[in-house]
Amino acid sequence: MAAAHEEINVRGQRQRRRLRIRKKVNGTTERPRLAVFRSHRHIYAQLIDDGRGHTLVQASSRDLGSGDSVKGVARCKEVGLLLAQRAREAGVEQAAFDRGGYRYHGRVRALAEGAREGGIRF
Repeated sequence: MAAAHEEINVRGQRQRRRLRIRKKVNGTTERPRLAVFRSHRHIYAQLIDDGRGHTLVQASSRDLGSGDSVKGVARCKEVGLLLAQRAREAGVEQAAFDRGGYRYHGRVRALAEGAREGGIRF
């Protein structure tokens, strides 16, 4: 029973951090918000225009196919590069990074670095 209680607490803590970040980070048409969601198996990223409430571009590790040769941090970097490529096609050059309550570390950091290498400025 203790494990279930701790899980709810951890989830709640991340939600509070996420909301605290969202108070400060807002996406516009010129500079959309790059939102990151990390599950156990995959990572997802979207460029969101909060003014209109639209997702402009999205990319995820599921888009890369089931290539099991690249996993973890390297796969997240590829997702960042894919997102940057799609953003360039949509005409987006700048973004506000929203880490979604996760630490800027590991897979989240790799995605951000991949997006920077692809040409998105934070």
